Amino acid sequence: MELTLCRMAHGYLPYDIDQRLLLPPDMRAWLPQGHLALFILDVVGELDLSPIYAVYDAKDERGRAGYHPAMMVALLIYGYCTGRPSSRRIERATHEDVAFRVIAGDRHPDHDCIAALRKLHLDALAGLFMQVLQLCQKAGLVKLGHIAIDGTKIKANASKHKAMSYERMGEAEKKLQDEVQRLLAEAERIDAEEDGQHGKGRRGDELPKELARRESRLAKIREAKAALEAEAKAKAKAKAKAEADASAEQAKAKSQERDAETGPTPPEAAPKAPDPQEAKPAPKAQRNFTDPESRIMPDGANKGAFVQGYNAQIAVDAEAQIIVAADVVQAPNDVRQLVPMAEAIVANVGALAETTSADAGYFSKENVEHPALATTNLLVPPSRLKHGQAPSPGSDNPAASPADRMRHKLASDEGRALYKMRKAIVEPVFGQLKAVRSLRQFLMRGLAAARGEFALMALTHNLLKLFRSGVRALAPIAG
Repeated sequence: MELTLCRMAHGYLPYDIDQRLLLPPDMRAWLPQGHLALFILDVVGELDLSPIYAVYDAKDERGRAGYHPAMMVALLIYGYCTGRPSSRRIERATHEDVAFRVIAGDRHPDHDCIAALRKLHLDALAGLFMQVLQLCQKAGLVKLGHIAIDGTKIKANASKHKAMSYERMGEAEKKLQDEVQRLLAEAERIDAEEDGQHGKGRRGDELPKELARRESRLAKIREAKAALEAEAKAKAKAKAKAEADASAEQAKAKSQERDAETGPTPPEAAPKAPDPQEAKPAPKAQRNFTDPESRIMPDGANKGAFVQGYNAQIAVDAEAQIIVAADVVQAPNDVRQLVPMAEAIVANVGALAETTSADAGYFSKENVEHPALATTNLLVPPSRLKHGQAPSPGSDNPAASPADRMRHKLASDEGRALYKMRKAIVEPVFGQLKAVRSLRQFLMRGLAAARGEFALMALTHNLLKLFRSGVRALAPIAG
C-alpha cells in the first residue's frame, strides 16, 4: 500500500508536510528559550564590532548590498561553538539547521562570503576574545586562585611531506639546475633542427611542460632556501648582539676593578665576533613549501610521531576553566613560553593568580627566577615524574639551586595537592577544543592566521562556559 504523507489515520496526530503554514513571525520563537543560538545573538549585540563596521563604512556605498557584519560574526561564532568552523558546513547549516537559520535571519550567505569575512576581519575577530573575557570576569567566572598553563601541537594546513631540509635543498637545487640546463640545451637542439627543416616560424616563447615544471620547483626551492638563510642570519645577528653586550658589561666591570686598584688603563680590545652575514642554517633546518611559517615538531599526543604545525598555548583559570590567555608559536618546546604567557595573563586580567602551574617542559632557572613570575606561587617541576613516582625532597635552603627549591615546594603536602590539580584544570580544555569543536587542524595558513583562528576558538570556548554557567543578563562591556 502506497504511503500518503497527508493521510489521516485513526489514533495518530495529523502529519502533513505538504501543508502550507506560517512560522511564528518572530524568528526567535522558532527556538526554545535559553537556546545557545539566542545567547550568541545577545552576546554579539553587546560586542563592539566597530573595527569591522569601519572597513565597510569607508567603502563606496554603490553596488550590491552585503550581508550584515553582526549576522556574519554571530554565524561564525555559533559555527565554532558547535564544532562546525568550516565555511561550507556553516553555509549548509543555514539551509538545514533551524538555529543557523534564526541567526542568519533566514538568509543563506555562501561559503565564499563566510570565508572572505573571516580572512578579512581575522584580527578584529581575534580581538573579540578580550571582550568576551571581560564578560566572563564580570560574571565571576575568573577568580585568579589557580591558573594552569599548557601547550599542544595543532596541525597546520600543510603536509609534512611538503617540507625539505636545507641540506636537501642544496642537493635538489643542483640536481634541478642540471636538469633545467639539459632540457634547455635539448630544446635549443630541437629548435635548430626544426629551423633547418622548416625555416624559422615558431614564436619561440613556449616552454616545454617538463622544463616549466622543473623551473617552477627550482624557484620554490630557492625561495625556501633564501628564507632559511635569512632566518639563520637574523638569529646569528641577535646572538652576536647579546654576546657583545654581555662582553662589554664584563669588560666594563673588569676595567672599573682594575682602575680602582692601579689607576686608569687603556681598555682591552674586545674579541672579534663572527659576522652574522656569514651564518648558515643548520643542515637539518626545514621549510615547508605549503605553509612556510609552520614547523615540524614532535606530536605530544603520539610518542615518536611528528606533526607539521604550530604550538598552541593556553592559560586556564581553575574556577570555571576560562581561558585567560592564548597564543600560537613556532617553537616546538614550551620552555620559552612561560614568561610570555604570564605577561599575557597580567595584560588580560590585571594580575597573576595566587598559584600558577605548568608541566616540566616549562622549567628553567631563568623562568623560575624571572621578575614577571615573582608575585605568584609558581609550581613547575624541574623534570618529568613517572606515574606513581614520588618527587625528590629537594631543599628549602636559600643557597640551594632553583631546581632543588622547586622540588622541595612540590614535595610538600600543599605543593603536591595544588600541582595535582593542574591536569584537571587545563588538559580537558584542549580535549574540548580538539574533540568537540574540531580544532585538529588550522583552516588558514601562516602564523598570524593561526593565532587569529586560535583566539576565535578560545573566545567560543569561553562563551560556552559563560552560557553554561547560567548567566543570561550580560553586564555591559567596558569601552
